[in-house]
Amino acid sequence: MIGEKTCTQHHTPVMLMLVALLCFVQSSNLLAGPREQARRIHDRLAGVPPSDAVLTQMTTLVSGGDVTAAANLAMANRNFYNVTLKNFITPWTNEDQTVFAALNDYTATVIGIIRDERDFRDILSADILYTGNSGLGLTPYSVSSNQHYIEMEMQGMDLSDANTLVERAQSDITGLPANATAGIITSRAAARAFFSDGTNRAMFRFTLLNHLCVDMEQIKDNTRATDRIRQDASRSPGGDSRIYINRCSGCHTGMDPLMQAYAYYDFEYTNNIETGQLVYNTGNDPETGSRVQPKFLQNATVFPYGYVTPDDSWDNYWREGPNSVLGWDPALPGSGAGAKSMGQELAQSEAFASCQAKKVFRAVCLREPDGTQISSLTSNFKSSGYNLKTVFADAVSYCMGN
Repeated sequence: MIGEKTCTQHHTPVMLMLVALLCFVQSSNLLAGPREQARRIHDRLAGVPPSDAVLTQMTTLVSGGDVTAAANLAMANRNFYNVTLKNFITPWTNEDQTVFAALNDYTATVIGIIRDERDFRDILSADILYTGNSGLGLTPYSVSSNQHYIEMEMQGMDLSDANTLVERAQSDITGLPANATAGIITSRAAARAFFSDGTNRAMFRFTLLNHLCVDMEQIKDNTRATDRIRQDASRSPGGDSRIYINRCSGCHTGMDPLMQAYAYYDFEYTNNIETGQLVYNTGNDPETGSRVQPKFLQNATVFPYGYVTPDDSWDNYWREGPNSVLGWDPALPGSGAGAKSMGQELAQSEAFASCQAKKVFRAVCLREPDGTQISSLTSNFKSSGYNLKTVFADAVSYCMGN
């Protein structure tokens, strides 16, 4: 037709070459057969080419329509754990959200939970930690050092091997009471990043960001009661109370009563944060006269009439109002004491499940999923018993080529 151009009807040789290349890539994607699809599945999940034997097996599975089995074969490669998952998880362990950080107990524990196909919700509440096997000759796990995991990574140990990376009870090796453990929340790496200094609000904010895929600005709600906002929050920042009413209170009304669950935790260090350790008050603190850490009562003169934290009890004010859309579990009471029960509140929300689907899809397909894809991935994730490997297998089917 007049005015139409084909892929070769362009004006310069350079443009002709570029468009021809684009047409070739598009045609290759459209004409990808089972072998090409199998190779792409392996590349996306393991990050390395498959061996000829594995590629042949995967091609047979893809030809038979069993993409899940082909994906599972790719995920058996050690690089899925040592590289793909390590890079996938590491940004959650630090405020800079960088992938360029050493293996640590947070990352290793999430890798282990995925590998062993445990209920992924355990990451926010279980008495669990993964370490290197005691027979590997590593520096023993320490609550004041990351050397154990640095050595694992430097020696290139196979994290897919259940005899290398092993599950342990967190309370057995950290000294925390079992009821004070909360999965990765009470890992040394998370404590170093989010419980150090400050007010412990960082732990709550990054938990929402990393595991519910929402940041505080997205869930501000000025319709909730302000009775649990602590004394350190100014009611008239810069002398203007409208800023507090319109901006600050919308975050604090929901955040402060929830993150009160962290009232007994701190990450203490003297001169070097690398040698610091997580501290949990089991008795009264000499500075506060209660089990509450001093950081929860600091800056009390900013607004003396604000809330004074008495213990680690928490309440979810967001179960009502606009943030009920996060899908809180009606089987839970919406209140409790301590990080473990609050972690269960977050992990059993609909937002937690859909967040995992979004993150995995982005990691595997390198683009944003649409609503239908999120819904399907989330539904299958939940029906699998929250096995995250199911999400990886399902997600890769959307970007393996046709």
